[in-house]
Amino acid sequence: MTTIQTNAPTPAVISARDLSLTFQTGDGPVHALKNVSLDIEKGDFVSFIGPSGCGKTTFLRCMADLEHPTGGSMTVNAVTPEEARRARAYGYVFQAAGLYPWRTIGGNIRLPLEIMGYDKAEQADRVRRVLDLVDLSGFEKKFPWQLSGGMQQRASIARALAFDADILLMDEPFGALDEIVRDHLNEQLLELWARTEKTICFVTHSIPEAVYLSTKIVVMSPRPGRITDVIESPLPKERPLDIRDTQAFLDVAHRVREGLRSGHGDDT
Repeated sequence: MTTIQTNAPTPAVISARDLSLTFQTGDGPVHALKNVSLDIEKGDFVSFIGPSGCGKTTFLRCMADLEHPTGGSMTVNAVTPEEARRARAYGYVFQAAGLYPWRTIGGNIRLPLEIMGYDKAEQADRVRRVLDLVDLSGFEKKFPWQLSGGMQQRASIARALAFDADILLMDEPFGALDEIVRDHLNEQLLELWARTEKTICFVTHSIPEAVYLSTKIVVMSPRPGRITDVIESPLPKERPLDIRDTQAFLDVAHRVREGLRSGHGDDT
C-alpha cells in the first residue's frame, strides 16, 4: 500500500479576520479599524501605507498586544497577540529611537536582555552581534547624544533584534530623518532583512519607501481604517536604489497612489 503524503499549508505568521477597533472617547466613539482581514507569511516584508489617522499604527499595536480589538480576531504565530507577546515573538521599533540618555548604546541594547534574565556573557555576545548587524560595531560605549539621528535609530533596531524574535514591527522608524539618511537606512534595512530572514511589518507615509522595501504593500483608507488594496511586489529581492527609476517600480508606485485616492473617494 502506498501512502501519499500531502504538505499542509503553512499557517500565516500574522492573520487578521474582520478585525475592528473602536475607541470610546468623551466626544463619542472613534472607529479606528473596520473589518480588516489580512495574512502575512513568514519572511514577508509588509508595508502599511495610508493617510494620517487611517489605523496603520493601531493595526501594528494590535499585533503587539498594545491595543485590543473590539471585533474580529487576530493571531500571531497561531496564538493570540497576548500569548505571542509573552513568548517574546516580536521586536518593536517605535517612531522615535527611545534610547535612555544615561545608558550607553550597549546598555540600551542590553536592557531587554537584562529584564529577560540573560546572563552577562550571553548579553555581551548578543549586543556584539546586533551592533554588527546594524553596522554600529565600536559604538557600544557611546551615549545616544553622541550619535546622529540615523545612528540612534539603528541602535533602536539593534535593541529590538537583541533577543532574536522572528517578527520585527516597525512604526515609521525613519519618518523624522532627512532623505539622504533615510535612503541609506532603507538600503541597510533590506540588507538586514536578507541576512536575518525575519518577517517585517513596517508603517510608512512614503510611497517610494513602501515600494522600495516591500514584498507586499497594504494600502489603507482614511478612518475607519480599511484595506483598499494589497499589492504583491514584482520587484526582485535584491534592490539597488536606482531600481526606483525603473518602469516596474513606477508602475507599483502608481498603483499605490491610485489605491490611496480610491480610499479617500470611499470615505464617508
